[in-house]
Amino acid sequence: MRIMRALMAMVLVWLVAGTVAAQDLRPRVLLTGRSGDDLSGQWTYSKDLYRTGLTDINGWVAKSRMQRYRDVDVAAEEARGGATFFEFDLDRGPQMGIPGAWNSAEAELRYYNGLIWFQRKFTPQALEGRRAFLRFEAVNYRAYVYLNGKEVGRHEGGFTPFVVEITDALRSGENRLTVGVDSRHDDQSIPTEITDWDLYGGITRPVRVIYTPATFIDDATLELTGDGRLAGGIQLSGPGAAGQAVTLTVARLGVTVRATTDATGYAAFDLKAPRGLQRWSPETPVLYDVGFATADDRVSDRIGFRTIAVKGNEILLNGKPVFLRGVSMHEEELGSNPGRIINEASARALLSEIKYGLNGNYVRLSHYPHSEVTVRLADEMGLLVWSEIPVYWTADWDNPAVLDKARRVQAETIYRDRNRASVIIWSIGNETPVSEPRTRFHSALSDTVRSLDPSRLIGAALLVERKTVDGHPVIEIADPLLPKLDVMAVNTYAGWYGDDGLDDLPGMVWDVPADKPLIFSEFGADALAGYFDPTATHKFSEDYQAQYYRRTLAMADRIGNLRGMSPWILKDFRSPRREHPVYQNGWNRKGLLSETGERKMAFEILADYYKDKLH
Repeated sequence: MRIMRALMAMVLVWLVAGTVAAQDLRPRVLLTGRSGDDLSGQWTYSKDLYRTGLTDINGWVAKSRMQRYRDVDVAAEEARGGATFFEFDLDRGPQMGIPGAWNSAEAELRYYNGLIWFQRKFTPQALEGRRAFLRFEAVNYRAYVYLNGKEVGRHEGGFTPFVVEITDALRSGENRLTVGVDSRHDDQSIPTEITDWDLYGGITRPVRVIYTPATFIDDATLELTGDGRLAGGIQLSGPGAAGQAVTLTVARLGVTVRATTDATGYAAFDLKAPRGLQRWSPETPVLYDVGFATADDRVSDRIGFRTIAVKGNEILLNGKPVFLRGVSMHEEELGSNPGRIINEASARALLSEIKYGLNGNYVRLSHYPHSEVTVRLADEMGLLVWSEIPVYWTADWDNPAVLDKARRVQAETIYRDRNRASVIIWSIGNETPVSEPRTRFHSALSDTVRSLDPSRLIGAALLVERKTVDGHPVIEIADPLLPKLDVMAVNTYAGWYGDDGLDDLPGMVWDVPADKPLIFSEFGADALAGYFDPTATHKFSEDYQAQYYRRTLAMADRIGNLRGMSPWILKDFRSPRREHPVYQNGWNRKGLLSETGERKMAFEILADYYKDKLH
């Protein structure tokens, strides 16, 4: 009985952790889409593999001579002489371009996995009653932020933005910003330490200093609802947030709406969509300039208006069935030495291969939230988006603290991208093996998404089960998570992993529930660009990959409720798991493009298949 009570208590703690109110997951400050002073450029850095800048042996406070974040001119102190000495000097340290991953910046850092300190000096604008914030678009994986020797914030999670206020820590003249970045993952991080993509540690996306009035617009949303209305709101932050007059404008539609914030600083908008509104779609990616204003502050966003829903086994975009013609993509730019440096040019180069090269209308952004640049460009170009959080392969499923981390990553992603018409699916994980704790974990994530954003679909990339019936292979989806999902999505690699031959694929039987839409979230085969085998029997040849695509697409055509696909993957990407000395050398070669953008044979096969889907 004592053991039973203890177990019940553990379950209760877990369930309570999984039902934290949605508002408690909201980041304290958002500042999404605001401009500011860009701190991109050359930062100095200092390696700290043993983390001596954070702690000394036995967890003691780090010795002052090793505290990289100190606001001290080391050279000047050394010139004075005396007993004091230092084992760092970020003023005279080597330099690195930020944003960007350190793994590609220096050869010695290619597989560095640990803590590195970065420093950037800047002179702020005069505040004159305003507030100042630092907004980091992404730091991988843990960030320790100091300004002028004072800690101003921390963050865990490598792919979502975070904001720290620095109003009271700023000084006139030059300021010293120091950021400790620890790329190390463990069994309680999201994701855990073993993945199939590169480490990419560092300050990988831009950092900006943003200035606001004392009371400012922190968040502003607008969307088209299923019943044909425009709904959204403004959230103010600051001492004067309550009782403020706010205005929503959409000039091209002749919309001007006024409201007053409540005691929490929030004002809602709800109006019938104007008759002239054009709905966003891949064929007509119309974006409207939407303004949100108070007497002292104004922000704007470019927003598309569309609806997304599931009816039976159909995915409905603006009320009409749509087939998702897509491909999966990692956040890695074209080139022989990518460093996760995603700007408009590098993102456009990737998305153009999908939109115009493959005749696509859809991209799966795997396996983590991608850059704001990429998602906003998908809005502009007309590409539907599957957005995923890095609950990948394994996690400490029974640990409430780990669930909390996953839910916060999900919330940070949703709050960042709620205004993006392109985003239609929130994915809560990839290839997680079925167990009761895992299913509870994912169910809690699904509930989180549903509470934060009921307007979009929920998916997850699932594993399939295989059995033999009358001597023939039958593929099943028997995941207990299915009731929590709007779309079924599966990763299938028959013909690449396992003993199936390519000629076996078209005849494979798929025994799947018929009442939900199915997406092939992954399928693929490795090929080294330029290596050919006319017999199409040797793996790693372009010929084998091309034949794999022909056979897999033939199999796909026999599945009645298949409503889209995102083969693995657009381009070859770095992965320390992949070390065949002839064909891989640290690259996963399942790309339809080589790492430098060379199209393989399978690229045209998929492009032609999607072209036929247009008719």
